[in-house]
Amino acid sequence: MNDTPSPLRLDGDRLCILDQTLLPFARQEVGLETAAQAAHAIATMQVRGAPLIGAIGAFGLALALREAADDAALDEAVRALGATRPTAVNLEWALHRVATHVRPLPAAARAAAAWCEALAICDEDRAANRRIGELTLELLQTITPRAGRLNLMTHCNAGWLATTGWGTALAGIYLAHTAGITLHVWVSETRPRNQGLLTAWELAGAGVPHTVIADNAAGQLMREGQVDAVIIGADRIAANGDVANKVGSYLKALAARDSGLPFWVAAPWSTVDAGCVDGASIPIEARDGDELRVVRGAAGCVRQLEPDSRVANPAFDITPAHLVTALITERGIVDPARGMPEGVHFANTSEQNDPQNLK
Repeated sequence: MNDTPSPLRLDGDRLCILDQTLLPFARQEVGLETAAQAAHAIATMQVRGAPLIGAIGAFGLALALREAADDAALDEAVRALGATRPTAVNLEWALHRVATHVRPLPAAARAAAAWCEALAICDEDRAANRRIGELTLELLQTITPRAGRLNLMTHCNAGWLATTGWGTALAGIYLAHTAGITLHVWVSETRPRNQGLLTAWELAGAGVPHTVIADNAAGQLMREGQVDAVIIGADRIAANGDVANKVGSYLKALAARDSGLPFWVAAPWSTVDAGCVDGASIPIEARDGDELRVVRGAAGCVRQLEPDSRVANPAFDITPAHLVTALITERGIVDPARGMPEGVHFANTSEQNDPQNLK
């Protein structure tokens, strides 16, 4: 796991993760030795990002099978781990993959086989993300910057912290920076959990110029011509091309469309849910209201609303397929107007972004 920075590492048969609830102010590892600890890490957002959640779920299932590996225990572990974050389909996908792999095996062999399958998921994720970065770089090289440098905009965190390495939306940015392309990234803060601060922390570590912005400043920057393209990750992509991502993504897609800018979604193929008809069928996680009532920072917690204040805290929103210029996966760049491979198709829409330079 040393070819790229990664938020997880192995210490013998023990899994260690970066505790992302402490970033960007402190870098501290947490050891995961039980399935309950893995489930806690996912639910409390010590690990974040659909690909990483899937990987931790896979390791969590392997840890569960060390405790009990009969069919009933396997099914219960899949259920418990899958309930931690319902929107990110990579978790469900990884749990199903590992469970399917080990179910034919005798109980005594299941834990070791599950661990090996979790390692394979990590290897495949890093390779997929590197390929996504290469394809994104090809798209970036077709853009003529408006202001002497390539100005990109992101939302949430879709870097190596959200995956097992490279990242999705940030992979191409890292490769472009390494290739000597002059660029700058507008980093949306992404309230209320401020995942944008993780993106800024990553970019600073890689020496990529960037500026953190308030979420609601994005539209004005696009209107002023200070953005050349918007690129985000995804937590689930429906069969019709609708995209679930961190809440606020839809608003950026609308602003990009009105400003005539490309809006790209970078995600591994495991994020495509062929069994999900459209965005309306994607479960949207409702998180604890205290994420809005209480502001957390380096100095501790500050209450900004009374404990009984009514709040709504959806963690994700849905961007309709017709607002997506391109879906960038390791299998290629997909134009929503032309359809998805392997029988998964995007719905026909009357308005599409310009699909030029797609492969």
